This record gives sequence, C-alpha cells and structure tokens, in this order.
Amino acid sequence: MQNRLEKNTIYSFIKSFSQVVFPLITFPYISRVLQAENVGKINFSTSIISYIGLVASLGISTYAIRECSKVKSSREELNKVTSEIFSINIITTLVAYIILILALIFFRSLQAYKELIIILSVSVLFTTLGADWLNTAMEDFKYITIRTFVFQMFSLISMLMFVKSSNDYLKYAVITVISTSGANICNLIYRKKYCSTMFTLKINWKRHFRPILLLFALIMSQTIFVNSDITILGVIKGNFEVGLYSTSVKIYSLVNTTISSIAWVVMPKMSYLFQIGNYKEINKLYKYAFNFIVVIGLPCIVGINALCHEIIEIVGGKEYLGAVLSLRILSISLGLSLIGGLIGNIIMLPSGKESIFLKASIISAFFNLISNILFIPIFGLNAAATTTVFSQLIMVIILYLNIDKNIKIQNIHKLLLSPVIGSVYISLICIVIHLLISNLLKKVIISILLSMSGYLVILVLLKNKFILGFVRH
Repeated sequence: MQNRLEKNTIYSFIKSFSQVVFPLITFPYISRVLQAENVGKINFSTSIISYIGLVASLGISTYAIRECSKVKSSREELNKVTSEIFSINIITTLVAYIILILALIFFRSLQAYKELIIILSVSVLFTTLGADWLNTAMEDFKYITIRTFVFQMFSLISMLMFVKSSNDYLKYAVITVISTSGANICNLIYRKKYCSTMFTLKINWKRHFRPILLLFALIMSQTIFVNSDITILGVIKGNFEVGLYSTSVKIYSLVNTTISSIAWVVMPKMSYLFQIGNYKEINKLYKYAFNFIVVIGLPCIVGINALCHEIIEIVGGKEYLGAVLSLRILSISLGLSLIGGLIGNIIMLPSGKESIFLKASIISAFFNLISNILFIPIFGLNAAATTTVFSQLIMVIILYLNIDKNIKIQNIHKLLLSPVIGSVYISLICIVIHLLISNLLKKVIISILLSMSGYLVILVLLKNKFILGFVRH
C-alpha cells in the first residue's frame, strides 16, 4: 500500500508540477504579447466562467470521488453510481448554460467580454462529459499525468505558433479550451476499462441530493472566496490592476495547486478508511499528507519571498513589478491555505463532515467579500491580497477547532525540524546569491538550483523519514 501511495504521489505531483511549469513558460510570453490590458480581460472572463462552471459541477466531482471509492470493487455498483452522478452533472450543466445565456443578454457590462466568455465556456461542457473524477477515484494517476502532460505540450506549441500580437487574445482563449477539452475527450474512451457510464433518468435523488448540495454550497463559497477579489478589483480599479494582481494570484495558485495535489491522492483511501473506522491507518495517512505539505510547502513559501521581485519580473516583465508586494502577502495566505486544505480536504470531506467545512468556508468567504468591498477602493490589489490572508486564517481556526479528537499527529516537532532548518538555508543562500550576482536570470537559476540541492541534502542528513521513503524507491 505504501509503495503504491508513494508512486501515486509522484504521478500526481508531476501532473500538478507540469501544470505549474507550462504556464510559467507560456505566461512570460503571453503577458508580454497580450499586455496587461488583455491579460486583465482574459482573467476577468475566466472569473465569470468559473461561476458558471461552479453551477455545472455542483460539488459533484468531490462527492463522486468519495462515493466511487467506496464501491469500486464492484463493477455493477460502480456502473450504477457513476451513471447516476454523470446524469446529474449533465442536468446541472444544462442549467449552467441557461444562466450564462441569460447573463449575457441582461448584463450590459459583460458585452465587451462576450466573445471571450463564449469561447471559454466550451470547457464547462467538456469537463462534464470527461468525468475525470472517475480516474481519480480509481487512483489511475499514471494515466492522468501522461494525458495532462501531452495536452500541456500541445498548448505550449500552439501558443508559440499562433499568439503573435495583443490582438490574438481570442486565439489564446481557444488554445486554452482545446488543451483542456482534449484531455476530457480522451476520458470518454478510456473510462470504459472501469465501467459503463451512461445517461439515465433513474436517479436515487434521496441518496445523492443532500451531500451534493452541501458540497455545491461549499465550492460556491470557496469560488466566491477565490474570485471576489479579482471581480471587485476589475469593477472598481479596472483591467490594468487586475492584470497586475492576477500575476501574483497565478504564481500563488500554481504553487498551491501543485502542493495541494496530495489531497486527490489521499482522498479515495481516506474515504474508505473513514467508512470502516480504521483510525490507526487514518492517522498514518494523515501524517503522510502533513509531511508532504510541510516538506514541499515550507521551502516554496520561503523561496517566493526570497525571489519575489525576480519571479515577477521574469514571469510578467517590469510592467508587472507593482505586483511584488501583493505576492509577498499572498505567500502568507499560501501557508494558511495548505493547512486549511490539509484539514478540510483530507479529513472533513472524506469523513462526510462537509457541513463543518461549509460553515468555515461561508464565514471566511463572507468576511473576504465584505473586506474587499471596503478596502479595495482605497488600497487596491494589496488590499485584495491582505483580505485573503485574514479570510484563510478564519477558515483554519474554525476547521482546527472541529477536528476529530481521534485524529492526531505524533511528534510534530520532529517532522518540522529538518524542513525548518532547510528553509533557513534557502533564505540565506538566496541572500548571498543576490549580493554576488546581478544578472536576473542567472541569479534565479543559481538560487533555485543551490536551494533545491542543499535543501534535499539537509533533509537526508537529518534523516527526514518522508524523503528517505522516496529515496529508497
């Protein structure tokens, strides 16, 4: 079990890492070619589509992973569960598109973004048809990783070939949709190896409706939490400031997504363990996830702060240096987000306590929304970043107070020792390199290489069990 878990962790990390690397390769090019104004348009349109996607998904993905994990040993039962959940998702997607059409008709402020929104909305349909939650429930992370890498490569090549000027922002949107939709089209064929998923009207609504609705409300609050700052910033301050802030958010989100990938590896097993009440294995798996987040997350937070100015300049250019402070602030939010995700996604959701997670998310989202309305007009993008930090802190406190008392991580100070020492080393080496090297690119490359290699050596020398487990394999 441990060997498979480690392999799945590596696959999931590679997949999420590729989703970080490819945008980091393309974004400097895209941000310079499209310029901040059009980058702002794309990000504003994406924030609108995220709300439509939220209605279409209705919390189904997380629920489906949990429920399919419980019945995956029986193909007949899996056929039934997947078909019912898939059918619910088709219905909710139809409702989402009706809402989108009405929004485009009645909200004049969206007219300037109409073409972009229509193009980006295609991904919502293919996300539903792809039903990628099945692959996660079946723990087929190898397939997910390979498929993702192939389409990320397609996206990279297409952008370099077809996006040549600031007027090509619609082409950029089309390429983005194709790269994600292609992966979902593959699922239509591939998933037949596990089960037969078909549309049906014979749905056990009593079983599915309440948990899906709770998860929908949870994801709704999280989406408002994530997107309200960009939406309000766009309405009050305009596309340029959205372009600056979205650069910080993109870097923050890419790192957060990569590290949080452990949740999708652990969630299927956690769902099963909570069902049978095996707290010994639950604590073991929880400790594994905690180790992953600390070992990978802590140096990332330190590294972002140490190279913040350089990262922004490389990713966006000097035009985006106004985003430096907001990224530093968001790095604090990153740490809080990882802790919140560790408790919420790895404990609360698999154990069926989505109502507690929902409560925490609604309170933090409401605080974030009100704070954004009050402070963005005065302090702009830095207010958006700061309110995110305090909102994340509120969520972490609420979740922590509601953790099952049977779930404990023993000797937590020992788990933290080597990552903390390694992170101090990263901070010091980045300061030294900054004093010795003036060339921007050389400074970043050497800092990253020396930081990563030195950090790994420190973990091995201090016998960090998490890293040693991977080294043995």
